[in-house]
Amino acid sequence: MKAQTRSEIASLLDKYGLSPVHRLGQHFLADGNITRKIVAAAEIEPGDRVVEVGAGTGTLTVALATAGASVVAYEIDARLSPILEETTRGLDVECRFEDITKVDLETALVGGGWKMVANLPYNVGTPLVLDSIRHQPHIQSFVVMVQREVAERFAAAPGGKDYGIPSVVAQIYTQPVVQFRVPTQVFLPPPRVESAVITMPRVEAPEFAEDAIELASIAFKQRRKMIRGSLSGVLADPEAQLARAGLDPTVRAEDLSPHQYLELARSLR
Repeated sequence: MKAQTRSEIASLLDKYGLSPVHRLGQHFLADGNITRKIVAAAEIEPGDRVVEVGAGTGTLTVALATAGASVVAYEIDARLSPILEETTRGLDVECRFEDITKVDLETALVGGGWKMVANLPYNVGTPLVLDSIRHQPHIQSFVVMVQREVAERFAAAPGGKDYGIPSVVAQIYTQPVVQFRVPTQVFLPPPRVESAVITMPRVEAPEFAEDAIELASIAFKQRRKMIRGSLSGVLADPEAQLARAGLDPTVRAEDLSPHQYLELARSLR
């Protein structure tokens, strides 16, 4: 099936007397080339199990199912139910009209090997992805469209202004790669900011992952301080303990890589 065009999406919305809701971050994807690139980036194969967030009018949903995936599509806006029923009819798609931020995905998604593939609503993108990365190991990969600055933050290298806690979390649990940018004009209505698609395949969770994230979180609360100062509240002897981990006590939080936070967490045990 071909992806929905802007005029087709507008026609579907008009047919059911609907319009996009700004507070829900609704920007419906209306570009077949972008849709195909997302499906390709997700490496969808027949039999894959995909959880989609923000199904909208179903253009990505249909593309995923047509590629052979079994799709569980979450959509908070129940008004879109008749549109999704129409566009996904006959496909292996289950639409769930729930707020995914209030769903226990560990029990809602049975079994392992899931892929999250989604054009994420801007208002839930960052917290949803970070929470799922940390606490939903049955989701094995993430291919999501988010605000460009969010995608760049997930993949940011140490030392830059974009590097922070999202970078540390994403890079401890996955291998994030920004695949391509998405211009505003491919959406209905167009958002104010550019988007990007990022792939984040899960890696085996390293030992002390959560301890490292906790240390990074403390350090980044005072990111302009030297690390010996920003961690002085949790380290009994910062100079010695940082040296034991092979770290320069005069660097700042943003200068330490996720691996170095892991090394510090390991050395404290």
